[in-house]
Amino acid sequence: MSVTVDTRHPAEAAVDLLAVPLTSLPDSGKLPGRIAALDEATGGRIHEVTSSGDFSGTAGQTLLLHVGDGVKATRVLLIGLGDEKKLDTDTLHAAAGTAARAARKAKCAKVGIVVPAARKARGSDGAQALAEGVVLGLYRFDRYQKVTEDKPSDAVRAVLLADKSGDVRGARSGAKTGVVLAEAQNLARDLSNEPPNHLPPVELAKAAQKMAKEVGLAVRILEPKELEKLGFGAMLAVGQGSVNPSRLIVLEHNAPPKRTKKGTRKRKTVCLVGKGVCFDSGGLSLKPAASMVKMKHDMSGGATVIGAMRAIAQLNVPHHVVGIVGAVENMPSGTAYRVDDVLQSASGKTIEITNTDAEGRLVLADCLHYAQTEYAPVAVVDLATLTGAVIIALGSWAAAVVSNNDKLSKSIVDAGETVGERYWPLPLWDVHREHMRSKIADVRQTGGREAGTITAAAFLSHFVGDVPWAHLDIAGMADTERGSATHVAGATGFGVRTLYGWLKAGKGF
Repeated sequence: MSVTVDTRHPAEAAVDLLAVPLTSLPDSGKLPGRIAALDEATGGRIHEVTSSGDFSGTAGQTLLLHVGDGVKATRVLLIGLGDEKKLDTDTLHAAAGTAARAARKAKCAKVGIVVPAARKARGSDGAQALAEGVVLGLYRFDRYQKVTEDKPSDAVRAVLLADKSGDVRGARSGAKTGVVLAEAQNLARDLSNEPPNHLPPVELAKAAQKMAKEVGLAVRILEPKELEKLGFGAMLAVGQGSVNPSRLIVLEHNAPPKRTKKGTRKRKTVCLVGKGVCFDSGGLSLKPAASMVKMKHDMSGGATVIGAMRAIAQLNVPHHVVGIVGAVENMPSGTAYRVDDVLQSASGKTIEITNTDAEGRLVLADCLHYAQTEYAPVAVVDLATLTGAVIIALGSWAAAVVSNNDKLSKSIVDAGETVGERYWPLPLWDVHREHMRSKIADVRQTGGREAGTITAAAFLSHFVGDVPWAHLDIAGMADTERGSATHVAGATGFGVRTLYGWLKAGKGF
């Protein structure tokens, strides 16, 4: 996807569609800076609609104008940003996504977006948000649909028209970063949107390998025999009911040439762990038919890790980052694991099974232990569509953070706020951990209806040890049925930009 930065005046931009994002205007309809000059070139068409009240700059408002020869663009699209004091990343995403989609719908090959004069929209951060919005807004998952002649093209080029008196170099850098991050998020969307018959664990591993080769990541794929030797009794149990074998995907950025002893690496090691349940039927604790719909998205945590690792490599994060994805399929059969089974995890701890539909935490238990013992990280973050309880608690407006380290938790919440992804911290107390003790094994798999999101995290905490760790339950955020300027129904790729932003900031670890 091409998103460039140009300093020519908006009236001189040779584009098919010129998008003009505007914050809320005063009653007089007075236009800011370059927009006033653009208005003059249009013969006062913009001021005409703003002063009459036909366009006020309310967030999400749009108005398409056809202008004369004074402007090189054939169409001008006014886009409302709302109150300038409330302008944020989400609003810029929406404006850019709206512009890109309008251009595609009108079969325009090139769209120009005037960078707003508002402080939050200028420079590197503003250009990054606008570039992200363009790429995210043009996303579709239609590879299995019959190609028709009237199918709109994705070949839309975007140019951000920045004020030459501002930080143009920063804007160009920000736009490049934005394209990389949005394309990484779109990769996560693609993986999660794939039908489960097209993306069983083996194919997910192949997709990760292909991506790793393209961006220069080291990659290891561990098969069941290797996982048996490592004692992955919990993760392998989840996949044993399926004809599709499980895989452990390990991606490394800035991998040391040779494995070194704990504490001797020059770079900090951080592990990102993703739940990769490629389809979740519930196993022998079979889901109702309605609840089984969209269970292809149960690997969204793993997809996010793979997408984030792509961006981490391309943008060269200055840490040793390891992405670990446990890829399995949870199916019922004569070989499936059962309720009342007792499993031995890679950590040696035993687990009493109480519900085979609570499989994700078993996968993560082994992956979290592997991350600590194999890489001695300074921090571990896992992402998973782990509980329906988090949707009851937070809806589709925020992911939950449960952590053993307040500094780490806050740094993730802050990183999410910066990039436009919302997280809410939940407590993890000793009573939660004790609640997960089993009468016949070391821990039990589930803790009942009370505080379901927290008790799931409390279970995971038994496999973490002392390393700073944060669990992100993204079940309410991983996919959506609500259309928006940057999202179509399906996977969202939520968390990719948060992980990059968190690592780039270097806080909390």
